[in-house]
Amino acid sequence: MSIFYNDKQRSFRLDAKDTSYMMKYTEEGYLCHVYYGKKVPDEDLGYLLRFDESPRTPLENNRDRATFLDTTPFEYSCFGIGDYREAAFKILDDKGMTAVDLRYKSHRIYKGKPELEGMPATFATDESGCETLEITMEDKPSGLEAVLVYTAFDKLDVITRSVRVNNVGSRSIQLTRVLSACIDFDTDKFDMITLNGSWARERAVERCRLHHGKQLIDSIKGESSHQNNPFVALCDNNTDEDRGEVFGFNFVYSGNFFAQAEVTQHKKTRFVMGINPLDFTWLLEPGETFTAPEVVMVHSDEGLGKMSRTFHDLYRGNLIRGEYKDKRRPILINNWEATYFNFDTEKIISIAREASKLGIEMLVMDDGWFGHRDSDNSSLGDWFVYEKKIQGGLKYLVDEVNKLGMKFGLWFEPEMISPDSDLYRAHPDWAIQIEGRPLTMSREQYVLDYSNKDVRDYIYSMMRKILDSANIEYIKWDMNRQFTEIGSNFLPANRQRELWHRYVLGVYDVMNRLTTDYPHILLENCSGGGARFDPGMLYYSPQIWCSDDTDAIERLKIQHGTSMCYPCSAMGAHVSDCPNHTVGRNTPFRTRGHVAMVGTFGYELDVTRIPQEDRDSIPAQIEEFNKYNTLVRTGDHYRIGNVFEDNTWDAWMFVSKDKTDALLEFVQVLARPNERSRRIKLKGLDPDAYYYEESEPDRKISGAALMNAGINIAKIWGADGISGDFASKILHFIKT
Repeated sequence: MSIFYNDKQRSFRLDAKDTSYMMKYTEEGYLCHVYYGKKVPDEDLGYLLRFDESPRTPLENNRDRATFLDTTPFEYSCFGIGDYREAAFKILDDKGMTAVDLRYKSHRIYKGKPELEGMPATFATDESGCETLEITMEDKPSGLEAVLVYTAFDKLDVITRSVRVNNVGSRSIQLTRVLSACIDFDTDKFDMITLNGSWARERAVERCRLHHGKQLIDSIKGESSHQNNPFVALCDNNTDEDRGEVFGFNFVYSGNFFAQAEVTQHKKTRFVMGINPLDFTWLLEPGETFTAPEVVMVHSDEGLGKMSRTFHDLYRGNLIRGEYKDKRRPILINNWEATYFNFDTEKIISIAREASKLGIEMLVMDDGWFGHRDSDNSSLGDWFVYEKKIQGGLKYLVDEVNKLGMKFGLWFEPEMISPDSDLYRAHPDWAIQIEGRPLTMSREQYVLDYSNKDVRDYIYSMMRKILDSANIEYIKWDMNRQFTEIGSNFLPANRQRELWHRYVLGVYDVMNRLTTDYPHILLENCSGGGARFDPGMLYYSPQIWCSDDTDAIERLKIQHGTSMCYPCSAMGAHVSDCPNHTVGRNTPFRTRGHVAMVGTFGYELDVTRIPQEDRDSIPAQIEEFNKYNTLVRTGDHYRIGNVFEDNTWDAWMFVSKDKTDALLEFVQVLARPNERSRRIKLKGLDPDAYYYEESEPDRKISGAALMNAGINIAKIWGADGISGDFASKILHFIKT
């Protein structure tokens, strides 16, 4: 049992593994936040609300009601009644009024965890164990009920939140803000950590100290975006990887989001997260329900590292699904950086032929195989084979690749439409647009209106014809532009602002059909690289292309930031050719392999044209990946270096759950003069056990010494015996 209710105190306590979360409601029905942090046994900590202190007086003294409303920590804040901090909930009723006042009505507690209709969410398993609390709040004047849904995980420090809004009244109501979580912390001594960036520079870690006012990240691009990831951590000012308290929040959603920390006049902090309310409304008719997406909350009292490992365990065990949930992914080679649009059947087969000899297991044909697409200016929406380029047809090509002992994968961009396409000429109204305004192009393409089921049905029917025509075992689903001129030809005027959310629900609908109808296909999500690396996508695709920047040194930062919240097993990572196509840098082939080995691992190059030395290295590189993949995919991840703070080196570890096996990966980014070696302290080992490094089996060192004293890693010299930049090495530690 992890959820407790005290009827006398009108209080709730939710216990996760080492975490407690407490609430109570007043006689008048105001639901107040009491405590969130390290587990405590008490059933009621209501004294923390300071109701016995002025000006937070009991509400019988109606003279100070507004003061009460603007100072009390609420579980789900409402707009327009006297709480002037950021609101989680706001409406527009049929009289043009915006105030709403939710009060406690009832609650229920039950085992397990509910699904969210039409949306991704974490789920319970027999191993994890879950209990759920639903608190029904009501606003009698509007006829609205808001059901606050909390789930506590027994074996992880995880509590999830979502909201259902029911219109039980007789009037239509416009919902203008339905955030998924609101928490009031009794301190302003927080740092805020976010993952920001741009195309090819995704999820850079940024840390700033909160100050008075509002600090936020958001997206209004129609996707979670390159620029801001739907992740926030609030931590003590002195928190680091291994020490200090931290609260992590991640939004299980792939569209516009809003996450904000507000330091109030009383030096408290309110955090809110949910669907971006900018340009959002939802018309809720009598009898209808609106469901807000889920927020995952993780508490750690042992720094950022423990927070990350909790997220990793949750997503690997309770979010990612399907055949590849706990399975090594095939080692693939993708032809995009090898050929771009300049390929044909023979070129693809030649790459496959050489790749198969080296131990690569899958060939993925990227953009350019459909319609009449020879560049990015045409054919999106025309999902039929470009037979001038794919001579003999797709089945012939797939069969030839299969004969080489390799699987075959294919690239799609199902959400987009080109002006130069048969589909657009037949259905120009299927593009998202505003009548009378010119359409803004990006990458010479428009966005299909996925709020329209006819559009979704047509695109999916074309995809099915392709998938049924040949033995396709992998799909790379791409999305290469954001939204403009947000309007639908198929929604009435009073529902146009629903398009943002209806679009995301439409994408989830098609992905759900795809993964249901083709459960054996490995789906990898991509959006111009990493613009939709979010937990909503992980529910449908067990891996996401981490970034279009495949340079090994740039990837150190990208993968470090991604690992703050997302498991390494979900990071699409490949070895690419040099000079790198994004930054022009040359790095050792060995280092490229070690960095890609952190993720799903594969190749993004023309294996028929790379230097012979690199080509000859591939079998050993694959052997090394296979040797350590189970440890990387299932073990605990520890960040040791931080290239955001010191760009001369980086290091990280993977440690098996039973602590018998550990892999240290080290990258010497820039060689420094007068440095003979670097001292590295390991993490995650058993301090009472002894370990040996695989290359020195006779030398035993205690886990305590390895973690507290460390090891020396000598300067790595380059192949030329002079330079040492961008060099790497791995060390494998085994418990005796």
